[in-house]
Amino acid sequence: MSKASTSLTRRSFVKTTGAVGAFAAAAGATATAGDLFGAGALPAHADSEEKVVCTHCTVNCMSFCLWKCHVQDGEIKYVESDTAPDATGSTAFGDPQMRACLRGRSSRRWLQSADRLNYPMKRVGKRGEGKFERISWDEALDTVASELKRVRETYGPEAIYIPQCSGVVGGLSSFGSNPVTRLLNVTGGFLGKYGTYSNGLMMQACKYTYGETGCYGSNYWTLQDGELVVMFGNSPADTRMGGTGSANLLAYARQKKNVRVICIDPRQSDTACASNTEWIPIRTGTDAALCSALAYEIITNGWADEEFLAKYCIGYNEETLPESAKGKNASYKDYILGTGYDKTPKTPAWASKITLIPEQRIKDLARQMHEADPVFVQQGYGSQRHSNGEMTSRAIMVLPQLLGQIGKPGTNDGRRENKIGFSMGSFPTGTNKCKTQIPTFMWTKAIDAPEEMTKTKGGVTGADKLSTGIKFIFNYAGNCLTNQHGDINRTHEILSDESKCEFIVTSEIFMTDSAKYSDILLPDLTTQEQVSVAGQPYGDNVKAIIYGQPVYDAPYERRGIYEVCCDLAERLGVYDEYSDGGKSREDWNRKFYDEFRAKQPQLPTWEDGIKMGAYKEGRVGELIALQKFIADPEANPLKTPSGKIEIYSEQLAKLADTWEIAEGDEILPIPAFAPGFDSYRDLSDEYPLQIQGFHYKAHVHSSYANNQIVQEAAHHVAWINPIDAGERGIANGDTVRVFNEHGEVRIEAKVTNRAMPGHVFIPQGAWHNADMFGDKVDKGGCINTLTSQRPSPIAKGNGQHSIIGQVAKA
Repeated sequence: MSKASTSLTRRSFVKTTGAVGAFAAAAGATATAGDLFGAGALPAHADSEEKVVCTHCTVNCMSFCLWKCHVQDGEIKYVESDTAPDATGSTAFGDPQMRACLRGRSSRRWLQSADRLNYPMKRVGKRGEGKFERISWDEALDTVASELKRVRETYGPEAIYIPQCSGVVGGLSSFGSNPVTRLLNVTGGFLGKYGTYSNGLMMQACKYTYGETGCYGSNYWTLQDGELVVMFGNSPADTRMGGTGSANLLAYARQKKNVRVICIDPRQSDTACASNTEWIPIRTGTDAALCSALAYEIITNGWADEEFLAKYCIGYNEETLPESAKGKNASYKDYILGTGYDKTPKTPAWASKITLIPEQRIKDLARQMHEADPVFVQQGYGSQRHSNGEMTSRAIMVLPQLLGQIGKPGTNDGRRENKIGFSMGSFPTGTNKCKTQIPTFMWTKAIDAPEEMTKTKGGVTGADKLSTGIKFIFNYAGNCLTNQHGDINRTHEILSDESKCEFIVTSEIFMTDSAKYSDILLPDLTTQEQVSVAGQPYGDNVKAIIYGQPVYDAPYERRGIYEVCCDLAERLGVYDEYSDGGKSREDWNRKFYDEFRAKQPQLPTWEDGIKMGAYKEGRVGELIALQKFIADPEANPLKTPSGKIEIYSEQLAKLADTWEIAEGDEILPIPAFAPGFDSYRDLSDEYPLQIQGFHYKAHVHSSYANNQIVQEAAHHVAWINPIDAGERGIANGDTVRVFNEHGEVRIEAKVTNRAMPGHVFIPQGAWHNADMFGDKVDKGGCINTLTSQRPSPIAKGNGQHSIIGQVAKA
């Protein structure tokens, strides 16, 4: 056993001997996923005085919230958040408050759930069947180390893979999933990935427009009195609910600055229901058509800022095109006016038929945006999570470029609202000797058909093609093997075939749907059960640090991922290199913090920080997108090939000429409208409805989706318009079948005018619940039963909001 893990295990042994003994009689017996291997209440502790332990959330909502856990007898009695008065700055926590949402404040039930995984397990049934038996840590780690060594020696590093996870977000934690990455790096490397499930398409759109994959523009502090915010596919009130999240700051701007908001979305989100806000319903996947019509109005009415476009942009008109594109009517202006590649003027009348927005409303919106000075144009991740998402994202970005509304207070460059915080170091991952990478969404293809994973067809980078398929998966704190991936039924077929991916190990806190596909299952600790320090990089209205301490000693045989990886490193002969001479998790955290404090001497010492629980520096000021570039483009060029904003991208033109493009896909060098696959054009009598997922208050992706009290407060239901419901005899509260060629979901219906006709909306993140060796009908309401594994054209990402299907009363 490694030095880094000895003390943790000894403490756990003293506290948990009784519980382990009580469970010993069941050792070796087969259990199913429904049992979840919980052992009831936490073991008894000798503590008697109540103490307050500070920690924080680490799930992927992008807010940042303080938890003050009141602990007694080794158990959390209740959770407070930041309770300091606003606007005083006179207490330890000051202003603004880092207040947790109801998900975080209900965390006691989540952390102390009887359904937690408590012991190492090995699979004894079929993959996905959920049958396991308890084993010792030695057997579990010996097996993982042996399989990792075997696969590496047999197939090489490209056969080893870490799927994306968001159960523990690295940006909100000093460790995140980095321990696994470091382990694989120090033992020879692994197949890398790029992009994300959340915003992979927008990242590529940003790359080809602004020369970087960052998806953030200006923050809401820059909003001016009475100005207009035009928001595409974004709802901070649903996704950024914490005290430091952008929902709080947007509410402040509405109340204090009389900011007006227009939400363009097929669903009336909670953001669209707020004061000073108008909802414009739009057919899902057609945002780029609306943007093109707005551009038509802006150009033909003489509202385009021609001087701005000539100085800062490439490809708006013939004069600003690169030499390779001149003389071909290839400019953005040609496309909009109908003299470009499709010879179709992008008039409001044209767009109205596609988007279902009235022609006059499109004209009025264009005028509103022209008359607003400044205007803040932004997009969330919803609009880009479609089969045509890269071009949609670029089309939204072009609107503030046309209006010259970039680089000054109150403006944005068409990306998402920005974030700010202390950016401390984190656990070092080392260098990956394997330079081959695949798009994050394409890992199932890399298992099932690796021969198709090439540079020009599968988006492979660092090599022309894969040399082997994925044979070993280390899944840490992630539910993307099935629950959050596309087409769960197809994924099940791939993962259950043991001749393809030969070994899967998962470290988790619950028996998620993805965990059922593990060969070895390891019981993890949450961040709140370990030492952590977080520098709050994802809030947008305060710079803060939270010094997280373990809320109680680790019960049962749960173990943190760093200590687990230390023991694996020892078995693989790299312990000293991996642990840097035996550093503990706390040693690493202190190292990150002390190094950061050397550059920020105003910060408290490590010891004082722990006593305080949290440190913060008040409100954050303006962040204005591209401000330096606009002020002096020669001195501050963008990282695009031209150094300017690229409305026309020669890089995309090259991809269109050299990549193998699937039938129905389009790659264009300008921000054009392309319907994409599984769009409104593919509706039929069999599948007449568009189905779309959305982020929901009750869970962050699939995290907290098994916290019953939160689910009861915000019920997981499918939204359907009264018109569509009436045609199908569906009443509010009925159980309905939502189905298509990929699968079927059973879920309760919510009949509401907040759903646009012709659409059904299902919150993403519910836990998949189906007999995968039987009828495969999901009774958990998981939308990825219905989604596709077909990737988007450019990013090879997940267009998981592009779904067609049907709904019927069950």
